[in-house]
Formats: sequence, structure tokens, C-alpha cells
Amino acid sequence: MRSGDAPSANKLMRSGPGPSRIPVLMYHRVGAPHAPDDRVYCIPPDRFASHLHALDGAGYTPIPIETFVDWLDGSNPKLPARPFVLTFDDGFADLHRHAWPLLRELGWPATVFLVAGLLGGHDRWMQSPGRTRPLTPLLEPAQLSEMAATGMSFHSHSSTHADLPTLTDEALTEEIVGSRERLGALLGGPVNFFAYPYGHHDERVVAAVEAAGYRAAFSVLTGFNRRDVDRWRVRRLDVYGTDTPRALLRKIRLGTNDGSLRTVFGYYRQRLLTRARR
Repeated sequence: MRSGDAPSANKLMRSGPGPSRIPVLMYHRVGAPHAPDDRVYCIPPDRFASHLHALDGAGYTPIPIETFVDWLDGSNPKLPARPFVLTFDDGFADLHRHAWPLLRELGWPATVFLVAGLLGGHDRWMQSPGRTRPLTPLLEPAQLSEMAATGMSFHSHSSTHADLPTLTDEALTEEIVGSRERLGALLGGPVNFFAYPYGHHDERVVAAVEAAGYRAAFSVLTGFNRRDVDRWRVRRLDVYGTDTPRALLRKIRLGTNDGSLRTVFGYYRQRLLTRARR
């Protein structure tokens, strides 16, 4: 739906219990991949645009992350018929050039999980011994203010994108508490949500995130989120740069990272078998 358009019937906001499950999409970069293996987590701008229009055409509407967690906590906010949450990990600068203008045009909210200690720098965590690749710029503080004014929200993805379960308690505190404090001072508002770098977490990490005062934490576990989901392991659907719009719609309809037709056939075959046994 373009800004200013009247909402279609299937997108009218409604109060009450609403949907029984809400998917969360996870993107990373929107731009040109550096190398063939970047195509998994880097989506070309034209394909990203086709994703947004496919979601819109299928009746899906993004909701703010705060509204989603309010719903998880038992309140009954007004929700569209097919809500979802749109998230981006890492905070690549390409988002400002390629993703934000499209989201602003649609009037869609989205959340970016930032690596707080590397703002204005590069994705140093992607460097590894024996592997050479160009470093990718990350969003700068001035860009955050510009994007926040039009509905983008920013939360923590740690301070340095460290592998949290491997850290000492002191280093873990810096990654979780330090990143929240740094971003809160920069953004001038609460930083209530955390996304685990690489999706890696254990009970110690989860306890540290909860103790730091976050409202919820986002994992890379796949599937839908119902109200009984673990608030510190919120599920997300991984969106790949190779996903066609149809594959993306299959993912969000079935709550899976596998958007292949084989998965669709298997899903409906299992439903038919289950009904036949009743």
C-alpha cells in the first residue's frame, strides 16, 4: 500500500485477540553482493522491492516491534489481519540508500539491530584468517536520526558482534549492557530489544540479557511466534538474497526458512494425512 492510499478490507486495523501467531522476518544487507557466497545474506535492491510489493499484495502488513511485544505480553493492540515484523540485523549502511526509501514510501515500520560499538565503521566480524573480502560500511549516527524520524526503530545487536557464549562475564556485560547504554545515549530513547549475534546464546547469555532490562530478545530459531513463545528466544524467518517473492510468501505462510515447493507439498500432504486419521 502506498502512503496515502486507503487500507484494503483485509488490512483494516482491528482490536481484540487478533491473530494466533505472528511471523518475524530477518534480513541483513540490501545492496550488491561482494562475492558469490554473499548472495545468501545480501539481497539486491530490485529483489528487495519485489519482496515488499509481494507481501503488500498478499495482504501482509508490518507492525512496530513494540506493538508485537505488547501483543506477546497479553495486551490487545489493534492489528491488521496479517501482521508481521520486519527486522534487519547488523545495520549496514546500504539500508539507508536502498531499503529505507522504499519503506518510507510505503509507510512501513521496521527495526534495525545495531552493532553499537562499530557505528560508522565496518563489519570487521566478517573477516577471518585465510578469507579476504571487502569490508562493508555500517550506518552512521546521523543516518539513524534521519531514519528514526520516519518510523524506523533501532535496538541492540551487541557492541562488537561477538560470539556471546564464549565471553567472560565482564566481556559479556559490555556486549549486552554496554551496547544498550551506548545506543540509549545516542538515540535519546529506550533500547528494549536485543538480537543475538550469529543467533548464538545459552542460558548464561539469556539471563544476562534479561537482567540488563531488555523486554525481549530475538533469535534465529525458525517458526511462528505465538503468545507463549519464550520472550528471550523470539523466532524469526531467515530471508535470503536468493529468495524469489513467491518463495518468501511460502516462508511467511508456512513459518519456515525453506520456501521451496517441496516444503509446500510436504506441508499440505501432512495436513491431509492428519485429517484422514481423525
